[in-house]
Amino acid sequence: MSEKEKDVVVTEKVVSEADELPKTIVRRVVKDKLSQLSKDSEVNVLRESLQGFCESARIFIHFLSATASDVCKESKRQIINAEDVFKALEEIEFAEFVAPLRTSLEEFRRKNAKRKSESLKAKEMNKKGKMKEPPVTNGGGSEEEDEDESSEE
Repeated sequence: MSEKEKDVVVTEKVVSEADELPKTIVRRVVKDKLSQLSKDSEVNVLRESLQGFCESARIFIHFLSATASDVCKESKRQIINAEDVFKALEEIEFAEFVAPLRTSLEEFRRKNAKRKSESLKAKEMNKKGKMKEPPVTNGGGSEEEDEDESSEE
């Protein structure tokens, strides 16, 4: 195998690893869903099955992304938004996912807005608290001591 062929193989391997979904997250999602369906016993997932789930999810994400991109381009825009994804789901005949996805998105937005407002309130409280504190001097003593020391020199 020539150096050029080796470089191509290594590059393809790196690209495919970068494209992969995190296996731990996929495993957790699969096991959670399977445990909901089979409440009597715990279901184990073989490594090859997990790889199949990962690959299937990756292909679905690529297909959905490409379709959403097409929807976006038809609207003469360059940035894909949530509505583009919803339309893409309908186009690829997964319309049954739109309603639960809208619900999840709204819940996410509510939580995110609440988190942002709490963060802003905390920042405002910190600013107000800093305004009430006396200024800190370089020498560690009071300002009067600093003035006395400078007048002695």
